[in-house]
Parts: sequence; structure tokens; C-alpha cells
Amino acid sequence: MSLRLSTVILPYVRWHQGGRSAWERAEQLGFHTAFTYDHLSWRSFRDGPWFGAVPTLTAAAAVTDRLRLGTLVTSPNFRHPVTLAKELISLDDISGGRITLGIGAGGTGFDATALGQEPWTPRERADRFGEFVPLLDRLLTEDSVTYQGTHYSAHEARNIPGCVQRPRLPFAVAATGPRGLRLAARHGQAWVTTGDPKLYETGTPEESLQALRAQTEKLADACTAVGRDVAELDKVLLTGFTPDRGRPLQSLDAFVDFAGRHAELGFTDIVIHWPIPDSDFAADEKVFEQIAVEAPAQLG
Repeated sequence: MSLRLSTVILPYVRWHQGGRSAWERAEQLGFHTAFTYDHLSWRSFRDGPWFGAVPTLTAAAAVTDRLRLGTLVTSPNFRHPVTLAKELISLDDISGGRITLGIGAGGTGFDATALGQEPWTPRERADRFGEFVPLLDRLLTEDSVTYQGTHYSAHEARNIPGCVQRPRLPFAVAATGPRGLRLAARHGQAWVTTGDPKLYETGTPEESLQALRAQTEKLADACTAVGRDVAELDKVLLTGFTPDRGRPLQSLDAFVDFAGRHAELGFTDIVIHWPIPDSDFAADEKVFEQIAVEAPAQLG
């Protein structure tokens, strides 16, 4: 299978001042999927414009025809499975079945306290994620769901007619720890990683490759434990958070080399950030477009 190339478009631009054109251009360039972050605010963008993921994806669905769309990633930090399921079913319908849900356990950033709560501990995040994903799976595949859990409940939650994609839209589960990898193995159609965050500041690209290899091996073990072939899962690398940082986007050759080395580890999808001037995601737009158009053929 050829390596797929996707992009992530941060929702920081007003729709009629460039937001719409980015999604249209992503389809024109031939990206497989265009994702967006699902946050209430994020890092250095906190004090500027930042728009909601679901309305943004709904608008994107209306101005594209072939491009897959999705979140990278949604988390329980400010979501509830019952209301999220209703939004996802609606979004999948509007898009004609082009939605992928990237989903993760969440972190300790602004989203973790925006609703006035104390940040959850790593264990509580894992506990919540362990309930969130299976319940969301049921809500997207069953007409009516009743469930009473420690953190989440549903009472006769109706989700008729369900997803356009059957049995439901695909989950791309972001995980590196054992509990998250088990969720990916049980419920995921894809697995997502950004690499090992401990290597970002002082690690080397070679160390990052070794860490990613170890992650893929743990994913395979998790799949074996639940009786699933790891080959059934797509493996997605969200770039920009490894020691390589922005270097792969400096030239077509640099990207092909980077992507090829990760394809050898079994990755099926590489996701690159849409260029944002004066940010960690700054890149030459002409080089970015050249990569989008020419790299897939070289990596096929």
C-alpha cells in the first residue's frame, strides 16, 4: 500500500478570511485527509482567534467533495460521549461519510481546566478514556444506549439513523501507554502517535525512529492480546513533534527521506501541518505544495 499524505489545518483563521480557502486547497492538492485540532484553545494561539472543530469540519464538508476530514484529536477534556456521538453522526451525514475521529486521552493544557475543574491525574485521564471510547463506540453503532459508568452515563440515548459509514465512522486512537494501546487494538481502525515527547528537545532523529519502532511493537503486542492482526490498523504519524521538527518540510527530498524512513517502520499515513507564518509550523508554501503534489508518487 502506498504511503498516504494528509494535513492538519489549525482553526485559527476566520472562515471568510482564508479559513475556507485552506480546506479547498487541501482537496485540490490531493491530500488524503485534512484534520483539525479539537481544542478550546492551544498553546501560543490562546490569545488569538481559535474556532471550534465540529463547526469548522461541517463547513469544510460543505466546500469539498472527495477530501476525508477529521479531528486530530478529540479528547474527554471537554467532551461527553452522548453529545459527541450526536455531533459525529450529523457530521458524517453532512460529509457523505468522509469523517475520521482522531481521539486521545487529553493532556494538562488549557482544555483541562477551561470548565473550571482541576486537571485530571494521568491515571484519571486513562480511566476516563477507558470508559469514553467503548461508550462512544456503542453510541455510534446502536440505535439506543443505556450505560452507567464511573465517569460517563447514558440513558436511552438515541442515535438514529447512525453513521453513513458502517458500522460506524473510523476511530484513529492516539496512544503510547499500555491502556491506550489496548483501546486502539480493540476499537481503532487506525493508531496515531507524535513520537516520544521526551526526545523532542534533546533527542536525535535516530533515537526517535527507535522509539517509534518500540511503540509499533507494543501496538502489535496489544493487538495480539485481543486476537487482532496489527496489519488491520493504519499507523498515523502526526509530524512536527519529533526531533526532526520542521526539517522534513524544507525540501521535497528531505520530506521523501523522512517519510520513507518512517514507512519502513510500518507507518501508513504521514500528517503534516498546514504552514502558519511566525509559528512552530512555519514553512515555505511553495515547497509545502510541491511535497503534497509530488511526494506521494515517490513514496508509492
